[in-house]
Amino acid sequence: MIQFIPCVKKHDKGKVPEHRRRESKMTEEVKKSLGVVYKTMDQMDIYRHAAKVLQYDQETICPEKAMEEQGEITAFLENKAFALTKTKKYIDAVAFLYKNKSMLDEFDQAMITCEYEDYLKNKNLTSAMNHRFSLIYNKAFVDWVNAKQKSDFSVFEASLGKVRDTEIRKIGLRERKMKNSYDNLLDDYEKGMTVKDLDDYFEKCKERLIPLLQKIVCSKKKIRTDFLSRAVTKAQQEEMAAYLLKIMGFDFTRGAFTTSEHPFTDDLGRNDVRVTTHYYSDMFYSSMFSIIHEGGHALFEQYQPQENYEHHLYNKTMGQHESVSRFYENRIGRSRSFIHLIYPKAKEIFPQVFADVSEQEFYEAMNVVQPSLIRTESDEFTYTFHIIIRYELEKEIIGGNVCIADLPEVWNRKYEEYLGIRPQNDRDGILQDMHWTSGFGYFPTYALGNMYNAMYYNRMAQDLDIEKCIADGQLSRINDWMKEHVWEKADRQAPKKWLNEITERDFTPDDFLDYLTEKYTEIYEL
Repeated sequence: MIQFIPCVKKHDKGKVPEHRRRESKMTEEVKKSLGVVYKTMDQMDIYRHAAKVLQYDQETICPEKAMEEQGEITAFLENKAFALTKTKKYIDAVAFLYKNKSMLDEFDQAMITCEYEDYLKNKNLTSAMNHRFSLIYNKAFVDWVNAKQKSDFSVFEASLGKVRDTEIRKIGLRERKMKNSYDNLLDDYEKGMTVKDLDDYFEKCKERLIPLLQKIVCSKKKIRTDFLSRAVTKAQQEEMAAYLLKIMGFDFTRGAFTTSEHPFTDDLGRNDVRVTTHYYSDMFYSSMFSIIHEGGHALFEQYQPQENYEHHLYNKTMGQHESVSRFYENRIGRSRSFIHLIYPKAKEIFPQVFADVSEQEFYEAMNVVQPSLIRTESDEFTYTFHIIIRYELEKEIIGGNVCIADLPEVWNRKYEEYLGIRPQNDRDGILQDMHWTSGFGYFPTYALGNMYNAMYYNRMAQDLDIEKCIADGQLSRINDWMKEHVWEKADRQAPKKWLNEITERDFTPDDFLDYLTEKYTEIYEL
């Protein structure tokens, strides 16, 4: 999971960068308006940065009884930033620049387009409303933490209802909005994505994956998993997490990692990208793949062009971001070559786990298909079903077709329908994810991310021997390719255009489905 914060830029506050004044043909009025926008965004970034530091603290080491108050301070600071976008001077500058985009470079065109669209979305949202809504989201997070600890959905029920009502209210306030309410939320996370699109993509997934899952379940191939629950220490897991981040290319001089209830990545600035994981004494691999996933998010931010920070560009969609995190987690992390690379180190760090475990057994166990309750612990194959369940529920919630109080039962029925298992408590069921504390629409981006990276993996394979690069520990070559082809323009292009430019193909889920079919047919000897 990625959480964003614009950073404080290193250029002179409110000034257009010198190289741009020299190279552009912009008029004095355009320069003046751009200066207004830059100055305002510089001020916004200070408030947002401070708010994000507090939010990071709230989700990591903040004492339980201080969490709500901490969140209130965060909401106050975020609203200070929001209020700056309501000044007439700023609004006029944004509107003028949007009309004169042709006079801007591609970085500022992307930035001002985003600011103008945000203006339209928030035009009828007052600062007072925004602050009130922020407090609702904060209370929801605090209640979710308590509910999960108690495994009692009723503790979270009222807050979740208020989040739903807030989301619907905010949609109603938009200057421009789509007829389908949920489409508006999807578009916030993944530009251009609609319910119709996702219904089509997920129907293809169900058509191909459900029959294949049945074959896998009925396969005579037995994969050893007994060693996966062997006890490990926190210190061992910390050592492994640091090792994995290092070989991925994570820059520790510009980043850090710690633990949280739900793993996430925070981009606080160009030189401050933080990731978290969660340690389980009887599930060593959980923190491994959490840190690889979050490390993927971190690499995306650490490898950003300097120009993005100079131009206040932070427009990546969640699908773009999740494509990278899940690329490293699955296409790299669960590959045979990566297991070969890390197997000696895993034996060294976890001798009590791997004393009698071969490299092949390790590889197969990291790719075992076993329907499970927890999304973040699910295998690569069944993961899509976890997303489909959440997507279908979100449609019902926003559409007003399900009562909030009934959600645990509906959730449990869907797990039975798709995965043949049923949660026995709320903690392992509807309370496992924090995402709904801040709204709806994020979950589909995980599945889209898998589909995106399958397409650009196949494009990368035309230029690199990927498996050899991994086996030789040369992930820097993969990172360099990703920087040039995947990361460079993500902040300036909508997903479909971005993906087409990378792959020279239109988006399709088929690459991902082909990958799963080939890989798991081989593993399970189908």
